[in-house]
Amino acid sequence: MRTLIQKLKKMILVLFALVAGSVLLLFLLLLLYSPGKPAPLKDKNGNPLAGSIFEKVFIEIGGVKQGMFIRGKSLSNPVLLYLHGGMPDYFLTPRYPMVLEEYFTVVWWEQRWAGLSYHPGTRPETITPEQLISDTEELTNYLRGRFGQEKIYLLGRSGGSFFGIQAAARFPELYHAYIGIGQMSDQLHSEWLAYQYMLDSYRLAGDSGMVRRLEACPVTDHIPAAYLRVRDQAMHRIGVGTTRAMRSVVSGMFIPSLTFKEYTLKEKFNLWRGKAAAGVHPLWETILSTDLSRQVNRAEIPVYFLHGRYDYTVSYTLTKHYFEVFQAPEKAFFTFEHSAHSPHFEEPERVREVLELILKGRETY
Repeated sequence: MRTLIQKLKKMILVLFALVAGSVLLLFLLLLLYSPGKPAPLKDKNGNPLAGSIFEKVFIEIGGVKQGMFIRGKSLSNPVLLYLHGGMPDYFLTPRYPMVLEEYFTVVWWEQRWAGLSYHPGTRPETITPEQLISDTEELTNYLRGRFGQEKIYLLGRSGGSFFGIQAAARFPELYHAYIGIGQMSDQLHSEWLAYQYMLDSYRLAGDSGMVRRLEACPVTDHIPAAYLRVRDQAMHRIGVGTTRAMRSVVSGMFIPSLTFKEYTLKEKFNLWRGKAAAGVHPLWETILSTDLSRQVNRAEIPVYFLHGRYDYTVSYTLTKHYFEVFQAPEKAFFTFEHSAHSPHFEEPERVREVLELILKGRETY
């Protein structure tokens, strides 16, 4: 018996050493991948591109220290302020060819509850649309002053488009134009359409397990918490989530965030800490109770929507309707036939064509 106990103790010690060693190795690897310094844009010879900008910047906005990445190939280009959705997505740019930086000095601002701007004392439920609109205005004025440009471009993506288009409508004197990617309109209706599409798709595929999970949390005139727990997985498995090709948030977003070298280890932790606290978006309840097609349907600047045909995170059909009722001195809707919720990541060549049209300011498309 004593021999058996001694063997068990040795096995436990070996197991503990293996686990401790694995944790330590993982920690060291994460440190190696977390220098937290912005990567330079490079020329064809691998040298930093002359005249380019690549910075990680922290400033006070609305009384809170907030962070952003600023990148562009030429300081002579116009400035574009990028408003992310439910979480920052700049960390995905090494994985996807980016064309925004060819045409703009892009400001990848991470909002007050998220990523670089996350603070432990921030409660997402206290964040309001007015606060984010005010933050957007304040940051815009900072950028105008810093880069010496009378106006900049504003881009709202997904949840960022909810308050982005409101900022564009309220402060037309600050912006050349507004660009909406995955532009929200009536999100409660969008969630119902997504639910019906996913349920039909999984029934057709004979996936009884996913059908049961979806049937247990039907979307009606409200969004069950159980539905939100299955929503991302269900969307990504059939290619109607973040991108057509992304089948898992773990492999498609979590792992890329851990290997992203422009974040420190603490910033990586805060990225997901903020996401866990905010859920889908800190404005989620307000977003669900608002129909932008009725409340914000006019702007005094050009407005452009870029939307993936397979986007069910934000309904393509409803955004097309929003575009039709929206009034602007110039507007255009661009469909991305091979994209879901991220056409700027999924179809860079098509984005290049669209940006060239937008910057030329053509009146017909």
